[in-house]
Amino acid sequence: MAKCDQGYLCDVCGDEVDNIQESDLYLRYVIGDIDGQALLQQPERHITCNPMMAQFIVDENFPPVTMEGPFAKNNLDTEDVRQREDLITRGWRRLQELPQPGLSIGLYPLPEVIALRGD
Repeated sequence: MAKCDQGYLCDVCGDEVDNIQESDLYLRYVIGDIDGQALLQQPERHITCNPMMAQFIVDENFPPVTMEGPFAKNNLDTEDVRQREDLITRGWRRLQELPQPGLSIGLYPLPEVIALRGD
C-alpha cells in the first residue's frame, strides 16, 4: 500500500488506527487534554496502546486495561481515580458516537470542555 493510502499509524505498535473510536488522540481532544491544533501535530496511537489513559475507561464494552508501576490507578489517590474514570469513560463513550453527520469537529468534545473554551 502506498504511504498516502494509509491512515494514521500508531506510534507505539505501528499498526493503522482504523477509526476515530479507537484513537487516543481524539479521546484526548474530546476530554479537553489537547486542543484542535494538536490533532494535526501530535502523534496518533490506539487507546489501548496508551495504558496510562486506557486504565481509566470503565465500561462493559471496553476491555479493561491494567497498568503496572507508580502511575497504575491502584497507586493513585482514590478521589483522583474516581474523577479520571468518570471523565475518561464519558469521553470514550462520546468517542463511540462520532463522527456524526453534520457535526463539526469543534463539537466533538464533551459539553463542559466546549463551555470552558468559550465557543
